[in-house]
Amino acid sequence: MSIRSSQIALAIAGAIGCLLLAGPALAQNYCTSTASSQFTACQNEVRDTFYTATAICTNLSDKEERSECSKEASDERKEGNQVCREQRSARRELCQALGGDRYDPDFDPDDFDEDFTDLTHPNPYFPLAIANHWDYVGGDETVAVEVLDETKLIEGVTCIVVNDRVKQDGEVVEDTDDWFGQRKNGTVDYCGELSREFESFEGDDPELPELVSLEGSFKVGRGAQPGTLFLGTPVVGRVYRQEWFPGVAEDAAEVLSTSYGFGSGNQKLDEFVPQDLAEHLCSNDDCVVTGEFSPLSPDSFERKYYARGIGFFLEVHPDSGEILQLVDCNFHMKCGALPEP
Repeated sequence: MSIRSSQIALAIAGAIGCLLLAGPALAQNYCTSTASSQFTACQNEVRDTFYTATAICTNLSDKEERSECSKEASDERKEGNQVCREQRSARRELCQALGGDRYDPDFDPDDFDEDFTDLTHPNPYFPLAIANHWDYVGGDETVAVEVLDETKLIEGVTCIVVNDRVKQDGEVVEDTDDWFGQRKNGTVDYCGELSREFESFEGDDPELPELVSLEGSFKVGRGAQPGTLFLGTPVVGRVYRQEWFPGVAEDAAEVLSTSYGFGSGNQKLDEFVPQDLAEHLCSNDDCVVTGEFSPLSPDSFERKYYARGIGFFLEVHPDSGEILQLVDCNFHMKCGALPEP
C-alpha cells in the first residue's frame, strides 16, 4: 500500500471512529429529531395542499380566473414552506429549553384524583371545583368558562370537563370542552379537548352558527401525550409542554414569576396590566405569571396571570397590547368586587 493510500485509509478509519463515538450522543437528541420529522411532515402537507389547489384551478373554464387561481396556489406554497421553516426553528429553540429527551410523560392513574368533590391537593391557582364559573372580556370578545359536573375517563385517568365558550359581538364562534386531570401533587394535566369553531353566513334562514372546524382537538392516547397545564409547585424559569399532539397541539409555557404584584419591581410584567385589577387580586405579591407560546404560531406570545384562590384572571398580548380580563366569577369573596374593563 502506498503512503498516500495508507494516509487515506487512516483518515477514513478516524472519521468512522468519530461517527461511532458521536452517533449515540447525537441519537439522544430525540427532541430535535422530532422537530426534523415534523418539518418534513409540514413540507409534505404544503405540497399536498398545492396539488389539491392545482386540481381545482385546472377545472376553471375562464383563463384569467384559472391563471389567478394558479398564482394564488403557488404563492400559498411559498408562504407555507416559509411557515414550515419558522416552525422548525421555534421547535428547535424549545428543545434547547426542554433538553433532548423523548417526550413520554408518566400518566399513571394512581397519581390522579378520581373524585373532584374531594381533591387531595387542590391547586389554588387553578381551582377545579364543580360549578366554578369565570367570565372574561376582551375587545369584542367574551369568554365564559365553567367546570361541569361531568368527567371523562382517558387512559384510566378521570378528567373533569371544563366548558369554554367564546362569543364575538354576542355570537358563539367557539365552544370547547377541555379535559383536565388533577394530580395528587397539585399539578393540573391537560388530557385533551374537543374544539368546535362556528361561523354564521348571511342569507341563511334562520341564520344559525354553522360548525366549520374541529381544528385543535386532541385526546391523550390517540397520538397525543398529556401536557402540564399548571404546575403544582411553580418554579421561575421552568419550561414545560402544556399539550402535545404534533402539528395540532403544541402549546408550551415558562414560569415568569411566582411573586407578582403590580409595581413590585418587574416593570415588563406590569405592561398593559390593569392596575386596579392586579392590585385587587395580587395585593400580597403572590400571583403567578407564565409566558405561553406555540411553535405552530412562532410569532405568538402571551402572558397569563393567575391569582391565588381565583385562578386565571388576565391574558396580555405584548405585541398588540390586547388583553382578556376577568370580569366575574362565582366562588370567591373577591369575585363580587372585580373592576370593570
